[in-house]
Amino acid sequence: MVRGTFSPARAWRPTVVARLAPTLGRISSRVHYPPQMTVPTYDQFIEPILRFLAKNPEGAPAKSAHDAAASSLGLSDEDRLLMLSSGSQLVYKNRAGWAHDRLKRAGLSSSPKRGVWRLTPEGAAFVKAHPSPLPADVTQKLAMDFIGVKLKVPGAPDEPSVPSAAPPAVPSVASPDDQLELAVIELRKSAKAELLEILATVSPSFFERVVLDLLHEMGYGANRADLQQVGGPGDAGIDGVISLDRLGLEKVYVQAKRWQENISRPHLQAFYGALAGQKARKGVFITTSLFSNQARDYAKSVEGIVLIDGPRLAGLMIDYGVGVSARVVKIPKIDSDYFDENAA
Repeated sequence: MVRGTFSPARAWRPTVVARLAPTLGRISSRVHYPPQMTVPTYDQFIEPILRFLAKNPEGAPAKSAHDAAASSLGLSDEDRLLMLSSGSQLVYKNRAGWAHDRLKRAGLSSSPKRGVWRLTPEGAAFVKAHPSPLPADVTQKLAMDFIGVKLKVPGAPDEPSVPSAAPPAVPSVASPDDQLELAVIELRKSAKAELLEILATVSPSFFERVVLDLLHEMGYGANRADLQQVGGPGDAGIDGVISLDRLGLEKVYVQAKRWQENISRPHLQAFYGALAGQKARKGVFITTSLFSNQARDYAKSVEGIVLIDGPRLAGLMIDYGVGVSARVVKIPKIDSDYFDENAA
């Protein structure tokens, strides 16, 4: 070996490592690494929630299901205090919620009212037919095969189950950005479904207020006082009035229906007649359900009526932050301009 040249083998002889050990020890004692995530993934929550709900056929509070699943999975008190990186929710509750979402999409569970979970008859039969523990392939099927199934709004009439277009599967070589985009799409779909569940349980008066709050956030009316709630007995088919100018010369009339059945053509004809009675030229018909094809055709045949169905309503509430909050996730990206030494 030529004197003065570098040799990795020589540079890291045991004697050198021994001399560095005390220093490395002092450094490591000052470094605090984050605890390893010990809360199981959401698919592992599926069976504990199934078994718990099977023991409570009349339904149980979601909080009780969260805690029962956590106990079944052996989560410690420290595990139950772990928060999502956004700080918005406890990790185990978030994962239990996603597990129940998958059970609902598979038709095995339901949310008969806000904050309550209950197995469907199909779910009860599934539990009896599948003794514990569930095979891994069955759990995987429940976790992944029903993502594209549209959730049924509580109380809606039974219709043939037609899955919505399933979100594209995440390929094994998908970049983190691709995975993030698909996750945002699924989170938005889940939020829309939950919003429709909640709206189905509120009072008609509160729903009318929600609609007017949304229209105000969308820019209708100079201030909230320009949107008046007038629904009630004898409302003649008008639930709200929006003044587009300060003098009230231009108005938009609103019909808000928190219904389960689809809105048909006669409902729109009645609304159009109510508009004519007010000598109005503009109206918005908003519902938590859907419009029949005949109703949509009628709206196109007349002037001045805009239709907003349940899915669009939920999407607008998310877009304009009505009844919905958003969490900010910071995604690091290197600023190459900062490191450009030749930049002026």
